[in-house]
Amino acid sequence: MRRIWMMARGVGVPGSPTALAALLFFLIGLGPARAAAPAPKLNVVLILADDLGWTDLHCYGSEFYESPHIDRLARDGVKFTQAYSGCTVCSPSRAAILTGKYPARLHITDWIPGLPPANPKLLVPDWTKFLPLEEFTLANALHAAGYATASIGKWHLGGEPYYPEKHGFDINLAGTEAPNPKTYFAPYKIATLPEGPDGEYLTDRLGQEANRFIEQHKAQPFFLYLPHFAVHLPLNAKPALIEKYRAKKRPGQKQTNAVYAAMIESMDDTVGNIRKKLEELKLADHTLVIFASDNGGRVPTTSNLPLRVGKGSCYEGGTRVPLIIHWPGVTKPGSVCDTPVIGMDLYRTILEAAGVKAGADRGVDSVSLVPLLRQTGGLKRDELFWHYPHYQHYQLGGTTPYGAVHKGDFKLIEFFDDLRVELYNLRDDLGERHDLAGQLPAKVEELRTRLHNWRKEVGAQMPSRNPAYDPSKPEQDPAATKKAADK
Repeated sequence: MRRIWMMARGVGVPGSPTALAALLFFLIGLGPARAAAPAPKLNVVLILADDLGWTDLHCYGSEFYESPHIDRLARDGVKFTQAYSGCTVCSPSRAAILTGKYPARLHITDWIPGLPPANPKLLVPDWTKFLPLEEFTLANALHAAGYATASIGKWHLGGEPYYPEKHGFDINLAGTEAPNPKTYFAPYKIATLPEGPDGEYLTDRLGQEANRFIEQHKAQPFFLYLPHFAVHLPLNAKPALIEKYRAKKRPGQKQTNAVYAAMIESMDDTVGNIRKKLEELKLADHTLVIFASDNGGRVPTTSNLPLRVGKGSCYEGGTRVPLIIHWPGVTKPGSVCDTPVIGMDLYRTILEAAGVKAGADRGVDSVSLVPLLRQTGGLKRDELFWHYPHYQHYQLGGTTPYGAVHKGDFKLIEFFDDLRVELYNLRDDLGERHDLAGQLPAKVEELRTRLHNWRKEVGAQMPSRNPAYDPSKPEQDPAATKKAADK
């Protein structure tokens, strides 16, 4: 080092000016190594299907529907076998994902605006029919952290004063208060989506808009929320795909709806195209991709077997959903997780993965799934809850107002009209066929007490007795029920 110092000063070094210049470069090389470029922030893509059932993907057991791109996502990441939606219908589940809060805490407990029967035993509470501006969403948190944010697709969390751009999203395309499109073929007549050419398919269009957003924001971190309208009614699909699946129908198949199958394939194509775009732009290695559904599959549009019934019900078919998470460099390819998780958990999971701390504490009912994704540990929580003080009289297998708790292997359901309960061991009886309430009174008491205490903790609203209820008449008019069910 002394010789280096002397060389730098030109002491005892022939031709010192030239040597000095050379040694300056040498010293620069000896100096602290230039700091490595910081790793790019993690992008987030959250794709949410509408009414997609637990077994509606090939990777979840379907022998009729085809989903090669989502299957590939499962092979690359983690597939959850006990993932649940926050509610048996859509608006509450979406609010729960975006805020990390139980629908009961938000008082958003039915699809907006809901549809009570004509002669109910119980009157639904005065619940909230929009996502309040005071709520802090995933988009708020990520936007504050420098992310570009977009909601492309179904919103259904209130009218224009409560649209996505009022909740932290820079861009809102196709999001309105509507629960579904009038048609999947242009002209769509969706106020927040510029019209496409006649005959354009809505699912394809949303995928194209998603890729356009990614392209435009490739130089900065982004949060893309893609809540598809598919596979919600109306059943509309491309004719060639419909014919493809009609030709696949065989006797004895549980799932046989060719139009629905075609809708799934189109949605699956958007997942493949988005991942292709991420790879083309060299963004794939630092983009978290999540695929989920907002509630169980609608019966009889699809079959959720072995689960009991589907959307709108109090049983597993109404709330157990597919969930796949791919976090490059973190999730082990092809892994399967059997731990029970719920939609609210995506809130803290995404923020922790993205390294965003501000706002994480707002998701008070959310538990980060990062330990499961890293396979470094389990979750401390061992119970999940549902609160639905409404009627689903127009869904096949629908429900009257109820609450439920899933703790360990057991699930208890309490019906509010007569306070009866049902108890199931989901490990032994996934289809919820064998009610154990009469055999296990101590377990019933334990779970019922916990459910009641939880309702107090979150401030859940309860229905009240209807003084005008006429027991000589049905709770709902059959004609009105059929009309609603066909929407």
